[in-house]
Amino acid sequence: MSGFKILKENTVYQGPRTHLVVQDIAMPDGSVAKWDMIRHSGAAAVVPVDQDGKIIMTRQYRSSIDGESLEIPAGVLDIKDGVKEDPQHCAARELEEETGYYADKLDYLLSYCSSIGICDEVIHIYAATDLKRSVQKLDEGEYIEIERYTVQELIDMIACGELMDGKTIAGILAYDRALRK
Repeated sequence: MSGFKILKENTVYQGPRTHLVVQDIAMPDGSVAKWDMIRHSGAAAVVPVDQDGKIIMTRQYRSSIDGESLEIPAGVLDIKDGVKEDPQHCAARELEEETGYYADKLDYLLSYCSSIGICDEVIHIYAATDLKRSVQKLDEGEYIEIERYTVQELIDMIACGELMDGKTIAGILAYDRALRK
């Protein structure tokens, strides 16, 4: 499809991790539409696999659902001096911060757009193996419980709607596919 063009973009809100913009978009028929867009630096996530083949998961409160969510470890790409953090570095950092493990091996699984209709965030997902114990380094205000599940248990949780987090669903299914190759 062609004929679309961003004419103008105005920042409506600027936050520490995201900002909201309103865009004027030229449409193929010559009209102009206003679209809301959330700008985001991106994120990285990791499927940590312990020596028994179980996936280390994090359970934490999420205000967006006003409840707990079971997820793979993840975090926002840091930006320093205008340069985005390498996604693999971010995945390794978040693994250690949230779980207290570091990985000797990180393998790329996939990248995807988390909510392509309203946000430009891309999440990069890795599998972590050969885990070594370290120290959990939670951010201020972060409370995480660690749980372990088999891949099949997590796939069953996805199928019954118990797991709702998009990055977790994508990461578990991509890791399961990689196992089957």
